[in-house]
Amino acid sequence: MVNFHRRTQLKTLGAAFAAAAAPAWAQSVADKASALEKQDRKAAPLPAVGSRFVLPPAVELIDGRTLRTADWSGRVVVIEYWATWCPFCARQMPHVQALYDQHHGRGLEVLALSIDRKAADIPSFLKTRNVTFPVAWLSPQLAKVLPKPPGLPVTVVVGRDGKVKMAESGELFAEDVAGIAKFL
Repeated sequence: MVNFHRRTQLKTLGAAFAAAAAPAWAQSVADKASALEKQDRKAAPLPAVGSRFVLPPAVELIDGRTLRTADWSGRVVVIEYWATWCPFCARQMPHVQALYDQHHGRGLEVLALSIDRKAADIPSFLKTRNVTFPVAWLSPQLAKVLPKPPGLPVTVVVGRDGKVKMAESGELFAEDVAGIAKFL
């Protein structure tokens, strides 16, 4: 239900912008939302709360560093699927950054996975929004290990025990993102 609602909102938003001042950008968002909807029909479901979530041994980040997931053992990890063209993702990103800033020292980690078609589109977006948590491009190889569930943004919280504590598709409000701290 949430997935359908968010896709409908995204397509409606794209259509509304298409009729407004920025038709090329809005049409691009509408086209990407339509492509995402087709892709989501074949997507893996949201991981079930309580299920084991296995991170790959290493993830190459946008900034060139390699994230060794063994370093995150015993920590709460927020996996965030997003895209630079997604307005809901852009609205949620500052709340995720605030959560990371406030709780990183208490054992919270974030791994944002961009589904953009090209990794080159991501760094300027991150820089203009002062994003400091780890971000990776969801390459086809990484998608085999961490397949994107339907919708955008998608937030999965993995507890210290390696089990899914929360899995949501669609934009979370500020208080929802802040509430992730209860899993620490």
